[in-house]
Amino acid sequence: MRVTTTPAARSIATYPDCPNPQRRQKFSQPRPRGPPPSLPASSRRYHSRDHPPPPGPFTPAEATLLSAAYTHVPSHGFTPESLALGARDAGLLDISPSILPDGVFSLIRWHLHTQRTSLAAKAQRLEAENGSMTVADKVEALTWERLKGNVEAGVVPRWQEALAIMAQPSYVPTSIKELAQLADEIVYLAGDVSVDPSWYTKRASLSAIYAAAELFQTTDQSPEFRETRAFLRRRLDEAAQAGGAVRSIGEWIGFNAGAALNVLRSKGVRI
Repeated sequence: MRVTTTPAARSIATYPDCPNPQRRQKFSQPRPRGPPPSLPASSRRYHSRDHPPPPGPFTPAEATLLSAAYTHVPSHGFTPESLALGARDAGLLDISPSILPDGVFSLIRWHLHTQRTSLAAKAQRLEAENGSMTVADKVEALTWERLKGNVEAGVVPRWQEALAIMAQPSYVPTSIKELAQLADEIVYLAGDVSVDPSWYTKRASLSAIYAAAELFQTTDQSPEFRETRAFLRRRLDEAAQAGGAVRSIGEWIGFNAGAALNVLRSKGVRI
């Protein structure tokens, strides 16, 4: 006897209409929507309210060494000398810096990581002092706070040297990742939780703007880095007016790294 089976009905997933990204502001006001999607080709865990950021990239021993070495960066730069002095200050053996798989780049990454993670407390302070700030205002304020962190840490005169190290091929992927994490942190802390095609362009645009502002900061001689603040505002305004049309993060990294290398070479540094 022949038995005929009926194919199972397949459920159809429906999705909300996606608004025209050209009609949206660069950084929209918060909307009660779900967490942003993860990048399809990356295991990076971006922020959402349901998934906290992953733990830091350093072991306790590395953190002890790097935190001590970090205090010597203003005087000695991102160099093996700073690592050696940090090991001595922490009461570690002279060979302790050898535990760092990336050498002085680990010290640069310590700066990037600690400055980024300190933004959460600064965001709370800004919220308490200026409760009526828009998302766009918060993005600008937090980006400026991050740039001020370079000044407070005393690394601005040393940052072109750091950029030259970050431009080395083996460190470029991690440098790009740190920049992307910074942009994601700022947008998240600013309260933008919208999910649409602009989710990616906002972060790519902010990454490019921050990288350009940071390079500008290394040559700024104005009091309290006022020219850097003005530069940042202009770039954010331009991005908002252009609807977020920017080049890729990789292209901006390449431009900034190349500019830093040229400056160092002009000073006689053999790179």
